Order: sequence, then structure tokens, then C-alpha cells
Amino acid sequence: MITMNNSNAYILGPMGSLDYFDQQSINLPRAVTPLDVWNLAIADPPSWLRVAFRIRDAISSLFGVQGAGGFSGARFDAVKAGDRMDFFLVEHVAQDVLVMTANDKHLDVMISISTHGKTVDVTASVKNHNTFGRAYMVPVGIAHRWIVRDTLKRLKARVSAT
Repeated sequence: MITMNNSNAYILGPMGSLDYFDQQSINLPRAVTPLDVWNLAIADPPSWLRVAFRIRDAISSLFGVQGAGGFSGARFDAVKAGDRMDFFLVEHVAQDVLVMTANDKHLDVMISISTHGKTVDVTASVKNHNTFGRAYMVPVGIAHRWIVRDTLKRLKARVSAT
């Protein structure tokens, strides 16, 4: 786990060693913590995302991948390294960053939610371990970008409403 040079985001390793990387940012009307971002972003997940996770779990189970189950919408008041947030393991928590991983025999995933002022960055890094990991990331990589973009728009609307 390393920190990116120009950000408080974390990634799995040097950029050249990653098989997938995505970082998206949004400016909010007010500053929030990374845990606030998580709680607001996954509160009441859209029905299409629940369906997408069911499809993902059904296909992935054929290859021995444990089901993710999607986002529960459960609110967390505090987390520490070692806690579970849905299918993610919390690796690191600080005032300005929340780092989570999901690893299996096919790939390692790291999601870093970082804040600086009113700006939120969501950074995803992935390392594949085999052919299934590479194949899995083709559709998931495309979908991930779209899901994060939509989630950040919903986050901005929720922060604006409060």
C-alpha cells in the first residue's frame, strides 16, 4: 500500500504495477469526512446496482469467488483498521482518508476515499492474479467508472440537501 504523490489517496503499488486504476473527484458544497462520504454514498443503493451485484455474484460464484452481496446501506459511526464495511476490509483510517480492500485468488482491489477541503477523491486500484481476474475486470472496470460517477453525483445532491 502506497500513497500517491500528489494526493492523500492510497493505491496498491506503483502506478506501473497496477492492472486497473481509476480516480474520480467531486467538489461538494461543504467539507465532509471520508466516512461521511461512505455513509452518504451507499445509503439507499439504487435498485439497478443491487441487480448488478446479483449478476456479478452469480457469474463469479462459478469461478469460486465469494459473493459480494452489494452495499447494505448500513451506516457506520466509526471504523478502525480490521473492521468490515460490507464486502470491504478497512485497512487504514485517518481524518482525511479511508482505505478499504477486497482480495481473493483472482485479484486484489483497493478503494481509497480521500478528502481535502470540499473535494472528495475516490481512487480504485487493482492487481490481477490470473486470467479470470483479467477477464473479470474488463466489464467491471467499465462499470466501476460509471458507478462511481453516478455515486458522486448522488453524493453531491445529498450533501447539498443537508
